[in-house]
Amino acid sequence: MAQSHAAVHSTMAARRPRLFNIRLTVLVCVVLICGSFAAAAVLQTRNDRLQALAQAEYFEARRAGDVAEVAGASLDRLTALGRDFADGKPAGSLQPASGVRAIAVFDHAGRELSAWRAPGVAVPQLPPASLTGRQPALFTPGLLTFSDHDHVVVLSFDPNALVPKRMLQRAALTLPDGAVLLQDAQWFATGPAVRVASWPLFVRASVDEASALAAWTGSLPLYLFVILGPALAGAGMAALLVREFERRARTSHAIRTLKSTRPVEARLLVRLAQAERAAAQDARAKAEFIAHMSHELRTPLNAIIGFSDVIERGFYGPVGHPKYVEYAHDINEAGHSLHNKIGDILEFANIEAGRYPLRPTVIDVSALVAQCVSEHEGRAFSRRIALHLGFTAVVEALADPLAVRRIVTNLLSNALLYTHEGGTVRLEVHEEEGAVVISVRDNGHGFTRAEAAAAGAPFKRFERPGAMTGVGMGLTIAMALARRMGGAIRIGSVPGEGTMAELRLPKC
Repeated sequence: MAQSHAAVHSTMAARRPRLFNIRLTVLVCVVLICGSFAAAAVLQTRNDRLQALAQAEYFEARRAGDVAEVAGASLDRLTALGRDFADGKPAGSLQPASGVRAIAVFDHAGRELSAWRAPGVAVPQLPPASLTGRQPALFTPGLLTFSDHDHVVVLSFDPNALVPKRMLQRAALTLPDGAVLLQDAQWFATGPAVRVASWPLFVRASVDEASALAAWTGSLPLYLFVILGPALAGAGMAALLVREFERRARTSHAIRTLKSTRPVEARLLVRLAQAERAAAQDARAKAEFIAHMSHELRTPLNAIIGFSDVIERGFYGPVGHPKYVEYAHDINEAGHSLHNKIGDILEFANIEAGRYPLRPTVIDVSALVAQCVSEHEGRAFSRRIALHLGFTAVVEALADPLAVRRIVTNLLSNALLYTHEGGTVRLEVHEEEGAVVISVRDNGHGFTRAEAAAAGAPFKRFERPGAMTGVGMGLTIAMALARRMGGAIRIGSVPGEGTMAELRLPKC
């Protein structure tokens, strides 16, 4: 038998690296596939962004060409007006709408021959560079010079008259030395440059990246879908394939193991498999029994309790004999008792099966214990038992409030049950290292050492004179709930002097 287990163990150990290698290979493949999709998406988004910016720059260059054509035509018109003035045409033909502020004509020696200026405008001075140059020249803030036969014409103009304002959006007119002659407020000092024909002037138009990349930005979610969609689908399919492969590998390994083992070992393995299957079936049958009994037992008990209460109260008229009322009362009391006992049994079964819902949260233990004590004050008063609270400060713990209430109620009920009339029950709450402790102390009959050791076992009851015990599940349920919350219940007792039950809960 030991050799069989050793053989199976060695075979399983030899098989684990293979499954691990398969999982690792699939994981690496999934990572590589996701990485390739991500790299492709990054490259594509980068190319699309560059293409969108290039296209926007192309359109801005074409717009700059249109602005340059208009600016060139305006400068040609100003030159024609300057030539007409130099040839002796009257200056009265110059209108303010033409953009001309002043005109002066000089000879090549620099002597002024004639001049005209608009009201409030100074006559332009001849720039020194214009005496030697034969080509038209421009100067800021709006000065145009050119040669006309034996004359040099200097013309001061308004730069805003060169290009309509609506055409100058995100554009500027700059000189070769970088000086700005005219610019729009939205110009970023960047963009393609186009020269104005036959003039030392350039038009620069900035690219509006926000508008150019609007369509690209809107398509980013599609890129994420392209990346994540196939990657997630591939990862899911890979997980399914690995799971199916492992299931088949385990089945194949089990068959090979059965074929390679001796008949005795094979029979033992078969019996082990049958035992595991039987245990699973028993657990399922237990769950079905609990659900079935919860309905089948409680439903007729509810009818018995309800109808006996109707008879006892004479709801439809007098019963006829006092004994019937007495029997109805007994039936009602017995029904309530049986209903509570069945409820305790089913509740314990649900806790053991893991179907009792627990929702741990931060609770005020002091306030919860005070509520439980107030609920039992009437019972304590009727038996002349002094019920005391030994705490005042707020103490918080991490636990389920309904489960803690159930535990404290069970412990308090047991203390009141096993305490003689005129006795004392005291509850205290205090904090220790990493735990909150709720103690319930009474001066009742107490437990022997054997009884204290058996306390908490299912259906374990301790008969006492004058005390009517239940089915023996209260303390069992309390201990099970405490364990599920990460706590514990401790019972300490001295025969004839009383009992102390402590509930320890994790501190928040």
